[in-house]
Amino acid sequence: MLQKSCRGLLALLLILLEWTQTGLLYPLRPICDRKVLELFIKEARDAEDAMKSCSDGCSLSNSVTVPKTQVVLDLWEHKNELEKAQEVQSGLWLIEKALNLLRTNVRNTALHSHIDNSIRNLGSLNAVLLRLNIQEYVPPTNTADISGTWGTSSATDLFPVYINFLRGKVNLLLKEAQACQTDVS
Repeated sequence: MLQKSCRGLLALLLILLEWTQTGLLYPLRPICDRKVLELFIKEARDAEDAMKSCSDGCSLSNSVTVPKTQVVLDLWEHKNELEKAQEVQSGLWLIEKALNLLRTNVRNTALHSHIDNSIRNLGSLNAVLLRLNIQEYVPPTNTADISGTWGTSSATDLFPVYINFLRGKVNLLLKEAQACQTDVS
């Protein structure tokens, strides 16, 4: 009886190892799937619409620093991978910081779920970057040390910045990642 149990356990272990080994061949495909980023963009648009319809209790108490979203392709192409990654990571960090401030200032509870979802999505994007072997971002002590930013005190400006940043720089970084190239199996 013990021998049968050991054989059964061994068979189960071999099946699990084979199954997980197959999964290791394609660990990054969901990360590279454009539909994931499109979902984040759609959810950010929903949050933007909710923010536009909010009439009271939907403001920022202080000015926040956000990334510039315009991409000059000639300049982008001349940057190395590390510079591109740092630009995207610093932008995501600034957006998350701004959304956290907005979360503390907004009294409209319907908006809280949109803001919380956006913050979770930013965390997911950071996890994606780590899975792509992009070094973890260490934020500076002063946001003035980050280039390519601007300040806003308008809560309605945050979600368009977030959307454009996803559509532009984040999209380009993910598209250019070695693991996301079409010839990678």
